[in-house]
Amino acid sequence: MVMSVSERLKRFYQQFSGDDQVLIVINADPDSIASAMAIKRLLWRKVASITLSNINVVKRPDNLSMIRLLNLKLVYFDEIDVARYTRFVMVDSQPAHHELFQRIHPDVIIDHHPYTGVEASFLDIRPQYGAAASIMAEYLKAAKIKPSIKLASGLCYAIKTDTNNFERQTHIEDVKAFQFFFKHASVALIRKIEHSELKVEFLKYFRRALQTMYMVKGKVFVHLGTVSTPDVCVLVADFYMKVDTVNTTVVSGLYDDKLVIVLRNDGLRKHAGEAAKRGFGQIGSAGGHKTRARAEIRFSELVKCVDHKNDKKLLRWIRQRVSRNYRPKKEINS
Repeated sequence: MVMSVSERLKRFYQQFSGDDQVLIVINADPDSIASAMAIKRLLWRKVASITLSNINVVKRPDNLSMIRLLNLKLVYFDEIDVARYTRFVMVDSQPAHHELFQRIHPDVIIDHHPYTGVEASFLDIRPQYGAAASIMAEYLKAAKIKPSIKLASGLCYAIKTDTNNFERQTHIEDVKAFQFFFKHASVALIRKIEHSELKVEFLKYFRRALQTMYMVKGKVFVHLGTVSTPDVCVLVADFYMKVDTVNTTVVSGLYDDKLVIVLRNDGLRKHAGEAAKRGFGQIGSAGGHKTRARAEIRFSELVKCVDHKNDKKLLRWIRQRVSRNYRPKKEINS
């Protein structure tokens, strides 16, 4: 039986009481940041306190700009005393997506990524949606809440980002949500956020990518070596997808005792998320959507497979595992 939006909202509110100290935990990116803001607005004056916490160190310029321009306070997860909170909310993620998430047992999970078998008192997981922000639109409308300019602008930007301006996986509800938020948003504010993607120090990684890329049959493979932030891998992967003859990009880097692998494709023939799971899921965390995916492997596990200090061997190992596990979309769904 399909639950109505009003019933979802009612069940969502039933998870909380006026005495609750609520912790909203995210892996900070535009969609999770804006969605967390929306949940905070839904719970305003309904609980004792609300804290937003990020498990990742935020370094991407657009994310930092978004946090600053929307006047948002995030507390790094390692600085949080989990014991003082009575309710936990996870949005735009699930516990299996990161080991730090497993330090808490979420009471509420709202997400648009594929279901990982997680259990919670309240679950709203809709992988057919392009953004968690689109799901939040339904809650705000059901609660008869008119979003502020900053909240609406953040949610607009989140939908634009996660759907790649509606070029990626997109549901009709993503379009409706964007239209709803756009009526209350500031175009100037959105532009300020989205025009803050690069730092000068990131340019060296693009130079390395151009010098070391391996390209075959529309697939581009790049290993950047040690990076200052995994977000660089995302920026480089997205950059190569703008090349007309490229249909797939695989960009890797070493960060914080892990190998990070970012996959992108055009979504016409392949499934990035399934390829990541099959290629790297047995030795690390991996998954994603049809056109976007990510894998992270600790050095302690990686050393059993390949010498991560040898860039050429590591890139060849990544190429082999990705190529072996990339299959046409129709094969995956059959």
